[in-house]
Amino acid sequence: MFPLPAPPPPPPQVHAVQCDVKDPDAVSRCVDQVEALTGLPDVVINNAAGNFVCPSERLTPNGWKSITDIVLNGTAFVTLELGRRLIQNQKGASFLAITTIYAESGSGFVAPSASAKAGVEALYKSLAAEWGRYGHRFNIIQPGPIRTKGAFSRLDPTGAFEKAMIGRIPTGRLGMPGEIANLAAYMSSEFATWMSGAVSSTHP
Repeated sequence: MFPLPAPPPPPPQVHAVQCDVKDPDAVSRCVDQVEALTGLPDVVINNAAGNFVCPSERLTPNGWKSITDIVLNGTAFVTLELGRRLIQNQKGASFLAITTIYAESGSGFVAPSASAKAGVEALYKSLAAEWGRYGHRFNIIQPGPIRTKGAFSRLDPTGAFEKAMIGRIPTGRLGMPGEIANLAAYMSSEFATWMSGAVSSTHP
């Protein structure tokens, strides 16, 4: 007689909770819902973003605010709200921000995005130094050119940018979303528990 194999574990559950990250009250309500559904998270990934191409001399205050509210303020509201609750509950977590390679260098025609992403990186490096004692880690991924339908339809409608970039990339192709996901999984995992305040640039 052989024992019957153990039943397979149940599939993981996914819960979607809508949130306007620009609104700190909405963020607080969202975190309430998440905490009620799953408890406080082990991993927090800040990936909400907005961008558009515009000569800076044509940039309006509303255009500037629309990007910085999402990218910088949204990241801060989510990170600080979750961070406070995690600290109160004496629970550590891994925080990861998706920024851009031009957060350090700057880039023409995307000044609001470059400025906001640079602010996100400064926030994360600051919190890495300040909140490490609570068991919190803060790391950053700077994706290079990643082939995504949404971004390229807005930022490269003619395909000229993609062709120019491929000609300068040693691998002869753009990055794929899954490659960023794999890096994020590693940086958020137990394999990288000594890593905090780090910036990983995937630009080839």
